[in-house]
Amino acid sequence: MDPVCTNTQLRNTKPKEKEAKKEAFRKYLESSGVFDALTKVLVVLYEQNDKASSDVEFVQQKLGGPIVSEYEKLQADMLDLQIKYNEFLLAHQETCRQA
Repeated sequence: MDPVCTNTQLRNTKPKEKEAKKEAFRKYLESSGVFDALTKVLVVLYEQNDKASSDVEFVQQKLGGPIVSEYEKLQADMLDLQIKYNEFLLAHQETCRQA
């Protein structure tokens, strides 16, 4: 087997595999409705007279995600709840040891 031929064949199959993966992913996005959802949101953004202060936050909000400030609040709430959980767990373990 000629090593030059093998290397050339490998180089040619990798771009084909890459293109096949891209095409499969594109079909997945299309069939799952992602393209339609993004297109609708981008059309609304384009047609707005008053542009949003943050286009990324606008898209996130229209797609149902929290804006950055809401996300940060949710993270802080989760941290507080984790701390309370850990305190309750320690208290429960201490109670179990004493029993």
